[in-house]
Amino acid sequence: MTTLQALADLVQGTVMGDPALSIHGVSTIHDGKDGTITFVAHKKYHQYISSTPASAIIVSDGDLLDGKNGIVVDSPQVAIASILNHFSPKYAVNNGIHETAIIHPDSNIGQHVSIGPYSIIEAGVEIGDHVSVGANNVIESGAKIGHHSTLSHHIHLYHQSQIGEGCIIHSGVVIGGDGYGFVTQNDTHIKLPQIGNVIIGNNVEIGANCTIDRGTIGDTTIGDYCKFDNGVQIAHNVSIGRGCLLTAHVTIAGSTKVGEFCIFGGQAGAIDHVTIGDRAIFACYTAVMKDLPGGKVYSGAPAREISEKNRRDAVYLEVKQLKKRLKQLEEKVLS
Repeated sequence: MTTLQALADLVQGTVMGDPALSIHGVSTIHDGKDGTITFVAHKKYHQYISSTPASAIIVSDGDLLDGKNGIVVDSPQVAIASILNHFSPKYAVNNGIHETAIIHPDSNIGQHVSIGPYSIIEAGVEIGDHVSVGANNVIESGAKIGHHSTLSHHIHLYHQSQIGEGCIIHSGVVIGGDGYGFVTQNDTHIKLPQIGNVIIGNNVEIGANCTIDRGTIGDTTIGDYCKFDNGVQIAHNVSIGRGCLLTAHVTIAGSTKVGEFCIFGGQAGAIDHVTIGDRAIFACYTAVMKDLPGGKVYSGAPAREISEKNRRDAVYLEVKQLKKRLKQLEEKVLS
């Protein structure tokens, strides 16, 4: 059990109500549980504050609590991240190398490293200190993994690929496979050898079943602090800037350059050889078809500033309604 005051101290918030209240976990606002703490980060959830069975609520405005126990902070979402970490299960990590792991003698393994069952570490691999490599992973020759990084299970890291420090790589990820490079002559598809690399920065998280292709000649690069959801595809020679957020099934085609702190909604993407400026935001299903400046929100296929997209949609609906009315008038005149 943890007291409400202890949680408030953890998130640097202010207690409203009973500071000695015991909290044993976290629940959602609309499905709250007695003895847990929840949070409200959006006004559409205000309706649940009075009815939730949760024992305490994290809010940004104390007046919302209306006598309920809670914690007032600047950002409930940031606060709940710390509290979730506090209550998250702590699973034991088996340090050391499992007896079934195959480690090439010419590899360089750091201190306090864990390597799971049936993982393969080839020649010239460099693994930093405090790295965890799960079961059934293949780390090919010359690959590098920075300090304090964690690789889950069933991951394939192709030769020479580089992962920075403090990275988290989830199951099913393939890094450094060949990019889709072919040239066609006389109806024959000739494969272009992919001799570039993949370089991933520090504190990057790659979701399950993502694929990041190696460059054809230069490198495919992922900047520091990028976070990828599951099923993201990054093609050869793509450059993703620092701090970008890519959600599920985003696809970035070859040689495209994405600026810093860009955000892609689910199934959004970009064609090849385009450049996107810093801090651009793309709604779900948006398709980038040309170079776009940063600092704007885009939607649609092809991608347009969302205000223009909304205007076009409004005109389309008006034209559709006018056509319907015109048809009705025609039928009336002809009857």
